[in-house]
Amino acid sequence: MANKQQVIGYLPDERPPIWKLLLYAIQQVIVMFPATVAVAIITGFHISTTIFASGLATICFLLVTGGKIPLYYGSSFSYVAAIGSLMASEALAGSTLDEKIAVAQFGIVMSGFVSIIAGLIINFFGRESIEKILPASITGPIAMVIGLTLAGTALTDAASFSGARAVADSQAALAQNMAWTVSLITMISTILFSVYLKGMAGQLPLLLGPIIGCIAAFVIKVITGIDLFKVLPAEVAGNGILALPHFTLPKPSWMAVAAIMPIAIATIPESTAHVYQLDIYVNDLAKKKGTEKRYNIADKLGLNLIGDGIGDIVSGFVGGPAGTNYGENISAMAITRVFSVPVLIAASIIAMVIACFTPLINAIYAIPTAVIGGLEVYLFGAIAAQGVAIMIEKKVDMFSARNIAVMSTIMIIGLGGNYGFGGNIPFFGLEIPCVAGAAIFGILLNLLLSIGAKKEVKSEE
Repeated sequence: MANKQQVIGYLPDERPPIWKLLLYAIQQVIVMFPATVAVAIITGFHISTTIFASGLATICFLLVTGGKIPLYYGSSFSYVAAIGSLMASEALAGSTLDEKIAVAQFGIVMSGFVSIIAGLIINFFGRESIEKILPASITGPIAMVIGLTLAGTALTDAASFSGARAVADSQAALAQNMAWTVSLITMISTILFSVYLKGMAGQLPLLLGPIIGCIAAFVIKVITGIDLFKVLPAEVAGNGILALPHFTLPKPSWMAVAAIMPIAIATIPESTAHVYQLDIYVNDLAKKKGTEKRYNIADKLGLNLIGDGIGDIVSGFVGGPAGTNYGENISAMAITRVFSVPVLIAASIIAMVIACFTPLINAIYAIPTAVIGGLEVYLFGAIAAQGVAIMIEKKVDMFSARNIAVMSTIMIIGLGGNYGFGGNIPFFGLEIPCVAGAAIFGILLNLLLSIGAKKEVKSEE
């Protein structure tokens, strides 16, 4: 029992002291920031609005779920192709950026109802019904695919000095080498902090690691003259200290509904995998801390999807991209063992403040891409590792021909689609997002093979 009492961590209903809470919250904001901002940059959405929407949607999610599911809502890459194609379509040619965003917003808002309906169905028929469609042999590989499809992004960012001050061609190789150096320092220091630091410091590796990376980038700037810190675009830098996000309202469009709404179906397996990950890690911490309380997070899958849908509606209504609960933040919680809902509420508020406070958003935006890349190598790998944890926890039979067929096709379609076709698989005139395509194929294949499995059980009897 003494060892259990020495375990440091915070369960969903526990609140750290205020100074610790703020540090943990800042760490969560740093973790969600790169991907959320990247989606805004890729789609053309306003960055400050996207960050604000992320925080507001998270608060709404936590309120809807009664503070029982510790998840953070951020912009989803699953929607990028659909939103990008819609905004670049001929039908919107000649429209202003705000007009294009307004049309996309309507599709995002409507996609939220897909998740809500799915959540209501699960609540009505029970968790067992969804587990027949989404067993661990599907959700585990999907979690792995989500992490591994981001491997290219992590390494590209780790070697990048994009967004920094221009360097002469003769110095390009040196600049890339310095980027690799900074990313390695960030990654290794983050790992060492998470493994060897104890107590409070051991729960802040994702904050301390990037700080060390930024210090390394500053030292390199002084010694070599290579400046890896990103130059702020005019739209990001802004003028003055305070600036409200640029809000827009949705504009009804059936074209947007057809383009964006179906993507929500594909995010359900991803969201399901995240809930199962949380259930495993939270209850493992509870056991190690010696508490007899059981956190039945997996039983709240339907509530999670309803909250996810509310998040999409809220984000879309104010002008943010569609999103989902973030694997990066789950990784951060798993690594630091801080699953406190009050921490996530504080992170949401901090994100909304950052969106309105120009110096703060400038400071975070200026972090070298190489620092973010070093952090991503660890975080994205942790997402994939959690997929393995799901299958171990659920005791998936790795020698079953049926399970092998389902898992192998999910991983190859997901990874092959990402690295072979850039993320969208051309299929009979359609552009299928690789994670969505892998999930849907895995679900259908599992249902097909389940028919045969039932017959085999009957024959044995």
